Amino acid sequence: MAQNIYDRPEFFTGYSGMRRSVHGLDGASEWPAVRALLPDLAGKRVVDLGCGFGWFSRFAVSQGAASVLALDISEKMIARARADTTEAAITYEIADLEHLTLAQASFDFAYSSLALHYIEDFAGLVATVYRALLPGSHFVFTIEHPIFMAPTNPAWATDAEGRRIWPLDRYSVEGPRTTDWLAKGVVKQHRKLGTTFNTLNAAGFAIRHVEEWSPNEDELHDNPDWAEELDRPMFLLIAVQR
Repeated sequence: MAQNIYDRPEFFTGYSGMRRSVHGLDGASEWPAVRALLPDLAGKRVVDLGCGFGWFSRFAVSQGAASVLALDISEKMIARARADTTEAAITYEIADLEHLTLAQASFDFAYSSLALHYIEDFAGLVATVYRALLPGSHFVFTIEHPIFMAPTNPAWATDAEGRRIWPLDRYSVEGPRTTDWLAKGVVKQHRKLGTTFNTLNAAGFAIRHVEEWSPNEDELHDNPDWAEELDRPMFLLIAVQR
């Protein structure tokens, strides 16, 4: 079973106060780049893997999606999503993505935002999503970039000359990374870039777009504190097609 860190009171409280939790998709720095990867959602049957508060699920319906199955392991997340949702086309369910079953050829689009780096059996989940999609369907997801996840101590440091550096180590040692982020003992699963892409290819997906997100000039003008994202990538955006 995947770690359900989001139902810990201290984690849920901290996460609820984050910009992306308060302002939804517009509060997520990577959202404009993610939105550019989305296909036309009109009439689509969508599965949202790790739906959180349901922001994307509601967006999909606003874009004409016929239905959305929104899944999350967190009871607190699902409860909040249901409370904030009036759209009958969205079905929220508690589910462990580590052991997910989906009906074959039952969806036209799959989406996931910053959830799959918690999954140990990434290959199993990718195979499940592939079987659940109709031929030609797209799968768009974001994860923490492996350069961001890999370090033993993922925090900026300063070298002898006073330069800010990201202390990358153990990049080729795949597996769990335990950090203290909003709560103690948060476990994520580090995978190399090659492992991620090869797993998608092995399942049958064709890779359509890969983006190591960084802010553009306009975004930096409005959010100067994002400048550190130019020194190391935090997010990896991937679009594949069945």
